[in-house]
Amino acid sequence: MTEFRDSSDDRAEAAMPRRTAARTARLASLPLGIAGRAVGGWGRRLTGQSAEEVNAALSAKAAEQLFEVLGTLKGGAMKFGQALSVFEAAVPDELAAPYRDALTRLQAAAPPMSTKQTHRVLAEQLGRSWKQRFSSFTDEPAAAASIGQVHRAVWHDGREVAVKVQYPGADEALRSDLRQLQRFSRLFQALVPGTDVKPLLAELAARMDEELDYRTEADNQRGFAKAFAGDDQVLVPRVVASAPKVVVTEWVNGTPFAEIIRTGTQAQRNEAGRLLAEFHYSSPARAQLLHSDPHPGNFMLLDDGRICVIDFGAVAHLPEGAPPALGLMMRYALDGRSAELLDVLRTEGFVRPDSEVEAEDVYSYLLPLVAPLTEERFHFTRRWAQKQALRMGDLRSEDFRTGRSLNLPPHWLLIHRVTAGAIGILCQLDAELALRSIVERWQPGFAS
Repeated sequence: MTEFRDSSDDRAEAAMPRRTAARTARLASLPLGIAGRAVGGWGRRLTGQSAEEVNAALSAKAAEQLFEVLGTLKGGAMKFGQALSVFEAAVPDELAAPYRDALTRLQAAAPPMSTKQTHRVLAEQLGRSWKQRFSSFTDEPAAAASIGQVHRAVWHDGREVAVKVQYPGADEALRSDLRQLQRFSRLFQALVPGTDVKPLLAELAARMDEELDYRTEADNQRGFAKAFAGDDQVLVPRVVASAPKVVVTEWVNGTPFAEIIRTGTQAQRNEAGRLLAEFHYSSPARAQLLHSDPHPGNFMLLDDGRICVIDFGAVAHLPEGAPPALGLMMRYALDGRSAELLDVLRTEGFVRPDSEVEAEDVYSYLLPLVAPLTEERFHFTRRWAQKQALRMGDLRSEDFRTGRSLNLPPHWLLIHRVTAGAIGILCQLDAELALRSIVERWQPGFAS
């Protein structure tokens, strides 16, 4: 017998605030609130409170406001928050806890849209008889994403499925949010030291049309599922049905990486990290694709030992696989071949044309970043991530001056962000793994 839950709740009809003026005002409150708290903090220091006490209080309040605004607005605001959450491992310990809690919540939480609204979208996308496609459909969402929410259901053939439904107005909200966030990019920079927020936002804006069309996401997921079909380490759920604003995939049960980060054993952390690195570095060779939304909410560890990967809205197409120049840069930095390293960087456009930079300075700047490849097993820790962020962000250091002479070419932006995001997750996991052997196997240019 077909069974449906169809609650007639009285929740607000609009799950995603759509009026541009209202969304702009809420986003504008973030930098204004941060600035206002900073002024108040200076006053409290004058009354005798220590800098550490004041900074901790300001950080906690800023993080709570960040989650409240970005999380409830969803759209580009939540997408930006999810992207930032990966890099919280680089935030100094005395400031990290409130940001960690607030940004991690962004990975899986947002107010749901009403049942009536959800059913309306399903009818528009799957037809007025959409209910006949399911044996059962749970109205209460099981999870939330930046531009949609996920419901658990049973397909008409008995398969358990995940149904992702896009929020009405997501396209308008996404474009509006990213325009507004770009205006405040320099103020947001302080949230995550060592992360360049402006190009991150630009890249999110450039790829938003792909993410808004769930048919593109479904095609991406089909490509990954085909490449990893029958794999003993990676599971990509198969696509069951898709439409521009609805995608139905197989349901998978597992332990989310966010939970492993919070409570996992060291063995779980190490294995989760190894599987993530294997998936990241092997995907360009095996699928000619790169999963480009690296945050813990998109990965699970299964009971059978595999990693499950979900959410393929952001994917880089690499028909030639990973660029060999990346492997060459790693190898030259590892071997101390500074002149050859600089030549590759110049050829790929990493050095500004008007910059005069010494090969040894560039080598010294990049060498710490290949430290995970210098050992048979490397322990990715928050302390290591913080050290790199502080080193590159210290205005007084030689590394900072060298970094200003370098450039991130547009065609490298996505690969750079995704790799940095994956490393950020490894540091959150506190994982120890043999990264070098994985890179040697999968990254063109490195072994040669």
